[in-house]
Amino acid sequence: MEEDVETRKINSSFLRDHSYATEADIISTVEFNHTGELLATGDKGGRVVIFQREQESKQQPQRRGEYNVYSTFQSHEPEFDYLKSLEIEEKINKIRWLPQHNAAYFLLSTNDKTVKLWKVSERDKRPEGYNLKDEDGRLRDPSMITTLRVPVLRPMDLMVEATPRRVFANAHTYHINSISVNSDYETYMSADDLRINLWNFEITNQSFNIVDIKPANMEELTEVITAAEFHPHHCNAFVYSSSKGTIRLCDMRAAALCDRHAKFFEEPEDPSNRSFFSEIISSISDVKFSHSGRYIMTRDYLTVKVWDLNMENRPMETYQVHDYLRSKLCSLYENDCIFDKFECVWNGSDSVIMTGSYNNFFRMFDRNTKRDVTLEASRENSKPRAVLKPRKVCVGGKRRKDEISVDSLDFSKKILHTAWHPSENIIAVAATNNLYIFQDKVN
Repeated sequence: MEEDVETRKINSSFLRDHSYATEADIISTVEFNHTGELLATGDKGGRVVIFQREQESKQQPQRRGEYNVYSTFQSHEPEFDYLKSLEIEEKINKIRWLPQHNAAYFLLSTNDKTVKLWKVSERDKRPEGYNLKDEDGRLRDPSMITTLRVPVLRPMDLMVEATPRRVFANAHTYHINSISVNSDYETYMSADDLRINLWNFEITNQSFNIVDIKPANMEELTEVITAAEFHPHHCNAFVYSSSKGTIRLCDMRAAALCDRHAKFFEEPEDPSNRSFFSEIISSISDVKFSHSGRYIMTRDYLTVKVWDLNMENRPMETYQVHDYLRSKLCSLYENDCIFDKFECVWNGSDSVIMTGSYNNFFRMFDRNTKRDVTLEASRENSKPRAVLKPRKVCVGGKRRKDEISVDSLDFSKKILHTAWHPSENIIAVAATNNLYIFQDKVN
């Protein structure tokens, strides 16, 4: 994103497509691992699909690092809570990778109630020559065994296996909206509407409750927790955001229960902008620490804000994502779109931020040049190697040839989930049931 955003070329490779999409195919989370070699998506059907980046080949340099399916597995199944007569959806709410320490990969996935730790490993050899079984796995007749055999490993076709190593269940009364792995890599947290729990990876039957905002009388409830994340370098610090548009930074060294925050970030409301919808659109749907740990980014319905950890009274930067929707809030309230939860991501150097919008548009903001661009992830303009053209939305009056009118935006096509490669200009964008991967054009 160093050069001028307007002339910036982005290549697209088009991965997962079902023209006959069912509800279960809708992608609900996207996450690169720490090296960017793997990309995981979770969907409403409880499946996790992992894509692996191809190695560069000298024969086909233009196929630089395309992502292909590496492993697919069913992470969660639909359940029924008989005590509360509640159906528990299998939909994957979040995926978080653990750093790789050996040949296997580990990731956390969660639905509304249960977090699972998965191990994804490769197998290209199989043992043969058992004494008590034949080659098909059937037990041999003991009376026929006359010699002792030494089993040997024989090469076989590469197989990628996903196995659940831990299941962290029964700790949340409300729906889990966030999981975050701590920088000590021994603990992680899971957050629901009213509580945040701290888990040790080795212990599945107990967790520590580190935040509890549940009032004694539920009628006094004024806000809920919407997202939470650990600081990238300090294992004692984390933030959580609320439906009131506030962010709290907590320090676990201060007390076992972090009911008192260390810092409280809130922007005073402009009385001239006050409306019936003010409270709904100020709710924060995502909070992310920058890679440096110096800044926090938050996304509410209309804006992305960047906060400095040392300045609590107002954000450093505010970016309008789709300000042209201000006049449409009434109809967005009626069709429930006003409750959509958009995510936001940083690029590897914290200089550019990205977030989604409607009509399959996604927005990028360059923090240094203050330039921004609107791009579209759609089947029509996503032939491999195609160059994305910036899109413009016109609000009223005369419409130019390449502009789209705000009245013709499709609110059923929305980009809620995006991810950015940790070190390169490669982005993953989930548009309903399609995953698009775009990269800077290779000269």
